[in-house]
Amino acid sequence: MPDPEFTFRSDVTVELVKHTASDSDVVFAARVSTLGEQAEEMNQCRDIRTGLTARDSGLINYLMRDQHGSPFEHNSMTFFVEAPIFVFREFMRHRVGFSYNEESGRYRTLQPVFYVPGPDRKLGQFGPASKYTLVEGTEEQHQTKTACMEHSYKVAYAMYQEMLIDGIAREVARAVLPVGLFSSMYVTCNARSLMNFLTLRTTHPQAKVPSFPQREIEMVAEQMETAWAALMPVTHETFNANGRVAP
Repeated sequence: MPDPEFTFRSDVTVELVKHTASDSDVVFAARVSTLGEQAEEMNQCRDIRTGLTARDSGLINYLMRDQHGSPFEHNSMTFFVEAPIFVFREFMRHRVGFSYNEESGRYRTLQPVFYVPGPDRKLGQFGPASKYTLVEGTEEQHQTKTACMEHSYKVAYAMYQEMLIDGIAREVARAVLPVGLFSSMYVTCNARSLMNFLTLRTTHPQAKVPSFPQREIEMVAEQMETAWAALMPVTHETFNANGRVAP
């Protein structure tokens, strides 16, 4: 088996691969019991950017403000995400409104791509476990972090390769690999489930309820939010205006 070419990454990748999601999906779902109103909307002025009338936008705001959540479920977005395994273990705690398919370590050889935080990652931790704060790391701490992580990754991957060479099954050999290994998965969700995810996994000045996510999953959440905001700008703006509390 040839010597591996190690890749050490400090970023994550999020790609929107397909979707059926627009602000109008929310409006149509909400008005299912008053279909006559759809005809009335035909003659009203519409926003060039969104195709919505002022009444449509007001309805979305009402639904968000008063926590009528189901109309925000009638859409779909599928993302391809590349991130360290420890991010996925946090991600998959979000079960309602999410579907996941992750690459398999049983059926393919896992590649030596590992996470090493970049120089902007805060490293120092102070305070109790339930309410700690992070501070900037020193140059020495960053050097230690990089050296220790890269060394441990190389040793672990060497043991993984040694077991594979010896004929040990992939599903057994993978047990030595650390959670800093990169994995990939498809994630499918709707706007309501995504808003709940963003409520918990991002920090934002407009948030009514403070959240304290780990930075690496927040990096994923931020990229997902950017893609969603382009698809459903009125819903996104209303989410922010109402304190980023998922309906």
